[in-house]
Amino acid sequence: MMSLQNIPISRKLAGAFAALIVIFAGVGVIVFMNLSSLAAAANDKERSLRALEISQKLLTGVLEQQNAARGFAILGKDEFTKTYDENGEKFFKAVDEFKEYSTSKEQHARADQLITNVKALREKLDNIIRLARNPATRGEAGALSGVKMLGEIRPLIKEIAGTQEQRVEDKIAHENAAVAAAKWAIWIGGAFAVALSVLLGWLLSRGIAAPVAQMTGVMNKLASGNNAVDVPGTNRGDEIGAMAKAVLVFREAAVEKERTDAAKKIADAEQQRVVDTLEASLGKLAQGDLTSEIHDAFSPAYESVKVNFNAAVSELRNLIGTVMESAMTIRTGSGEIAQASEDLARRTEANAASLEETSAAVTQMDGRLKATAASAGRTVGRADGAIATVSGGRAIADEAVQAMTRVADSAKGIDSVIEGLDKIAFQTRVLAMNAAVEAGRAGEAGRGFAVVADLVSALAMRAEEEAGRARDQLTATQTDIVAAVEMVQKVDHALADISGDVSEVHKLLGEMANDNQAQSTAISEISIAITTMDQSTQQNAAMVEETSAAARNLSGEVAALSEQASRFNVGAGVRPVAARASASAGSTTKAAGYVSSVKALPVTAMAGTEGDNWASF
Repeated sequence: MMSLQNIPISRKLAGAFAALIVIFAGVGVIVFMNLSSLAAAANDKERSLRALEISQKLLTGVLEQQNAARGFAILGKDEFTKTYDENGEKFFKAVDEFKEYSTSKEQHARADQLITNVKALREKLDNIIRLARNPATRGEAGALSGVKMLGEIRPLIKEIAGTQEQRVEDKIAHENAAVAAAKWAIWIGGAFAVALSVLLGWLLSRGIAAPVAQMTGVMNKLASGNNAVDVPGTNRGDEIGAMAKAVLVFREAAVEKERTDAAKKIADAEQQRVVDTLEASLGKLAQGDLTSEIHDAFSPAYESVKVNFNAAVSELRNLIGTVMESAMTIRTGSGEIAQASEDLARRTEANAASLEETSAAVTQMDGRLKATAASAGRTVGRADGAIATVSGGRAIADEAVQAMTRVADSAKGIDSVIEGLDKIAFQTRVLAMNAAVEAGRAGEAGRGFAVVADLVSALAMRAEEEAGRARDQLTATQTDIVAAVEMVQKVDHALADISGDVSEVHKLLGEMANDNQAQSTAISEISIAITTMDQSTQQNAAMVEETSAAARNLSGEVAALSEQASRFNVGAGVRPVAARASASAGSTTKAAGYVSSVKALPVTAMAGTEGDNWASF
């Protein structure tokens, strides 16, 4: 039978852990089964609780729909219909979610019945809303909204909620039972695993821990410098035996180490001298003395360190000198760039001011031309009115001429009538004279008739006189009518001339208005072009100012660089460069006093004109 000392530790541990794994696997399977049951019960409980929570809100969703429909029927506001539609959508989503969380077929059937009942209720509510939209039937909608409509829905929702509450209680009881079973399984399996673990621990401690502790004591003594200690267990066949053999090798190596320590002390002393020398040289180098080099003699092992250090210091000295000279050159160039940029900025600002004044003048000219064009347009309208008035006057003059012509024709007819009356009066007077002659012949009997004949003769003479005066008056009237006709015809000719002149004026005013409009358009385009030039000039001024600021910043940075570089001691040949850099700082700083009044453009605006700034200018 194989001794426990000759079995490798890996096999011992593997056997112990295999036993533990089997025990814990069995316990784990039992616990997993109970935990799976517990998880399923907890999941069912959570789903039931979620379904219960949803079922308790179903009645509220139905009431919200009913209240929204009633609110619309009473107030007629569209926000109630929006609330009605939103709550309806939420209600049906809630019912679908309830069916998703509930696993009871009876609850699904009740939910389907609830959907049917609510759809019927919504048909009634839709009818109420439809009636409420019509002012003529709004009263009927208000009456219908007051009727109770939840007779079947309310008890059905209560039944769903009550059933779901009972299912939640059942799920909680099932979960509690699963928890109790899991606890018993964990306690029993844990106790068995602990007992087996204690047994395996005692065996492993006896076979591994005790020899390892003994070997640790030996290694501690060896580490403390006791190289004469005995190493036990070298005859074992496991890892502890291998460790004992290795410790034995360490003991022999420690003895060898004592022999090499003396030689190492000599090497350490040489190394310390090299380190001290490097420390002193590096201290001078840290203080800015780049002329510090190592001149002491080193052993051949450290000679390369001295050579490399001296070469590095020489290269650093040359580099700092070059940096100082380059910084001076850059500073001079940046000062010139800054001065040139400031001069360009001043000229650009002057151009921008001139363009702004030109733009204002052109804008004023544009306004004057537009006002002139508008006045010309109004004058054209007035000319159109004058043409219409003159045309109306000519028509009236034509009617007056025609009326006077008709009066003249009527006067001619009156003259014929007067001539007839004159002839009748003459014949009457002749007849009266004949009657007077006959009355004279009749003697005394014809005396009265003679008197009447005289009166008729006198009346006939008056009629002749009146007819003569009427003819004279009519002749004068005809003369006046002819003169009036001639005057009206002259007025008509004058109106015709005025109409022609006004038409010509109308044409000229139209041409003037068109010319003014064209000039206004051209001036507007010129104003836009000048405004664009002004903007471009301002952008150029802003960019020049930014260039000047960048040059000033560069000059400041170079001055700081020169100041930092002047701290280093690079030899007498390079120091005048630093002195010249310090002397030129005043001139560069003096050039930095100009600040442009043109505001810098945003980055987006500059980016937008990057491709065509000079072309448009």
